[in-house]
Amino acid sequence: MPRKDHASTPAVAVLVQAGVPHDLHPYEHDPASELSYGLEAAASLGVDPRAVFKTLCVQVDGTLTMALVPVSGSLDLKAVAKATGAKRAVMAEPAAAERATGYVVGGISPLGGRKRLPAVIDESALDLARVYVSGGRRGLDISLAPADLVRLTGATTAPIGKDS
Repeated sequence: MPRKDHASTPAVAVLVQAGVPHDLHPYEHDPASELSYGLEAAASLGVDPRAVFKTLCVQVDGTLTMALVPVSGSLDLKAVAKATGAKRAVMAEPAAAERATGYVVGGISPLGGRKRLPAVIDESALDLARVYVSGGRRGLDISLAPADLVRLTGATTAPIGKDS
């Protein structure tokens, strides 16, 4: 059951401060789950995995950047490079992602990070009424309108996901 809540994480605080309509979707994270964090969230919440977006940190020509794609697929690094006008994109080291965002892997939110990173969101988000992203900790997702996510992150949209 979605609920409204006080600013329990920096990601939620950003939404509250901006007055953006959103819902919080807490679930019980199972450390023993064999599912990825995103697929576990989709299954726990009973949500289509194409509407749940994972936040991945990538190095784009040396610049740490967030790439958001549906948990039902994977990230196309060449497409991220193309979307950002870069020569090359590679996955960032988990420790670098955690340092830059202030969140732990599996709970990295595109909102409220320690540093504001450039962001690219898979364009499929724009076909949805609501998208789900990490709320800033394992076991918490936030749903909001894709346009609000794009605006708050300053993201560009591009075809950066691929079906798995």
